[in-house]
Amino acid sequence: MISRRSLIKNSILGMAGACAVHQNLYGRQPANIEPTGIKITNVKPYVFRKATFVKIETNAGISGWGEGDHDHPELIAAVINEICKELVIGHDPFDTEYLWMQMYFKGEDAGTTGLLPGAIAGVDNALWDLKGKILNLPVHKISGASRIDKVRVYGSFGRSGGKYGQKNPAEMAATAAEYVDQGYKTIKARMQIRQLNVDPDPDPTYDIVKEIRKVIGDEIELFVDFNNGYTPAKAITVAKKLYEHFNIAAVEEPVSYHNYPGLCQVVEALDIPVMAGEHEFNKWQMRDLMLIGKVDIINADCIKCAGFSENRKIAAMAHAFDKTIMTHNTRPMLATAASLQLIASIPNAARVQEYAGKRPELGLNHLFENYFEYKDGYLSIPQEPGMGLVVNEKAMEETKLN
Repeated sequence: MISRRSLIKNSILGMAGACAVHQNLYGRQPANIEPTGIKITNVKPYVFRKATFVKIETNAGISGWGEGDHDHPELIAAVINEICKELVIGHDPFDTEYLWMQMYFKGEDAGTTGLLPGAIAGVDNALWDLKGKILNLPVHKISGASRIDKVRVYGSFGRSGGKYGQKNPAEMAATAAEYVDQGYKTIKARMQIRQLNVDPDPDPTYDIVKEIRKVIGDEIELFVDFNNGYTPAKAITVAKKLYEHFNIAAVEEPVSYHNYPGLCQVVEALDIPVMAGEHEFNKWQMRDLMLIGKVDIINADCIKCAGFSENRKIAAMAHAFDKTIMTHNTRPMLATAASLQLIASIPNAARVQEYAGKRPELGLNHLFENYFEYKDGYLSIPQEPGMGLVVNEKAMEETKLN
């Protein structure tokens, strides 16, 4: 039988041990954790016409590859070289949280809603690819797999690239029909109106959606991206008309991405989901998008919004608000790889995800030795170590712009 004195003594010793653990976790003294022994030795951006890739080298001879923002790739590469590189070299690649914080807050004067998060994305995605390769596991396995092996995707296409500039309704309908012929059950037509032509007159949206619906039939799910093209009142009017006549399933970015109160006005007026998020570049903007904009579906972007690490946090925050993640992704290579790894590691991925196909017009396909399996409207989750794509490093070196 335990005496009262022994019980008190053991309790005091237990409390002392707990305090020591608490000090180790929350006090100023860091935990005595052995590093892996692997150190980052170099960070190299690769610039292409519409892509920025990043290679991280280590003293173990293992490299990781990531993709950063494709807008202004030479500037993205400059931020990587001038800000991110020196903060990463010499560190353990498994310290991704520490390295992300260093890059973001020591580089924040370079701008936290554009070039900096686009550069961090390339480095952070490469770090996750590297960690997966070191452990010989796909990224979704080391970040918490949700146990899905494939995801349904929707074909995404815009008005640019028409015979005489922007595509007319017949050209848009023809593109939509091509996606349906490839097995897509959902498509998204991007109006690409933008803030510089807000509330366009004449407005092409109705005629384009009318022609698309006529060609693809009534069974194909149809999303319409307004691309920030309307004021709130006009967006409501147009969206309701499209829903009434053509049964569209969702609208994306109906108003300027700077106008969260206006976005909320649209969300509350419509009977269909509203999507947004491709112009939010960090978790704090995403928080305001959810709390003020009240958007239904979050379009997180793994190459614009500061990388895989940040998008994991955004997905967790969205989960707390019962919102799904539908990745924004129009890039076919490492951006698609990161998006697939993300949605395979979270519990609140939307049932359908954006995918614009291999896009041979970008001239990037030869840079990789493998690709994702697409069948009947589904993309398989890569099971190779890291992000899942094998880089043709010789081709990268020979065809990069700088």
